Amino acid sequence: MQESTANQVAANATSSFTEHLQRDRPELLPYNRGLQASAPGTAPLQVPHATTIVALSYAGGVLMAGDRRATMGNVIASRHIEKVFPADRYSVLGIAGTAGIAIDLTRLFQVELEHYEKIEGTLLSLEGKANRLGAMIRGNLPLAMQGLAVVPLFAGFDTSAGVGRLFSYDVTGGRYEEHEHHTVGSGSVFARGALKKLWRPDLTEADAVSVAVEALYDAADDDSATGGPDTVRKLWPVIYTVDRSGARRVAENEIAAASVNIIEARTTAGREA
Repeated sequence: MQESTANQVAANATSSFTEHLQRDRPELLPYNRGLQASAPGTAPLQVPHATTIVALSYAGGVLMAGDRRATMGNVIASRHIEKVFPADRYSVLGIAGTAGIAIDLTRLFQVELEHYEKIEGTLLSLEGKANRLGAMIRGNLPLAMQGLAVVPLFAGFDTSAGVGRLFSYDVTGGRYEEHEHHTVGSGSVFARGALKKLWRPDLTEADAVSVAVEALYDAADDDSATGGPDTVRKLWPVIYTVDRSGARRVAENEIAAASVNIIEARTTAGREA
């Protein structure tokens, strides 16, 4: 009996934790928790939304940064939300869109990569990680059609190629590799304009941190749903870098110093915009 059970477990084993849940406990997947459609004439569901994420390459790696504001309609739902997370040792994930679902998908993706490593005894390739994230986003399409979309940015260090790489997605799970830099979220158009002017291929890690903070500052200047560096509350963007040695969260004192330098430079310049 025990041997039969063991054989059944082995036969059902999969290196994909998401596939395992879909087969055995589908109700636990974030995008399988159905929502009732709103009655005609009622107001749409109001939930917190995460806003702006920026990512860029620099000499030796990639960087991802996110502001700290979540909005719910015209209300600031949170000034402390974190939108950039380590996916595993060599990759990071940034989220924009419906905050609750995005955070659940992030946790599921982290477990997915950890489960694969335990089952297979090796890390999933960066391409494989990007593809699996796309499949998860595709699974969320029914909720996205109800207005609860999640749009991530994914970045990591490709250990086989020795370079940092960036991937963007659409709500259907379409995956697109980006070069140099990319942004998502409500303030993305303003952040992208800043990156086009500030990015260069020989950026150091410290330079990349400064560029990311300035891009978020520009986004916050024109987009009310994006929060810039808050010197009063001492709230700074969340920034991760990924290089050959792995993912690292940039210390708050480094981000604070870069933020203060940008604010002082703009104050000295005395420009309106």
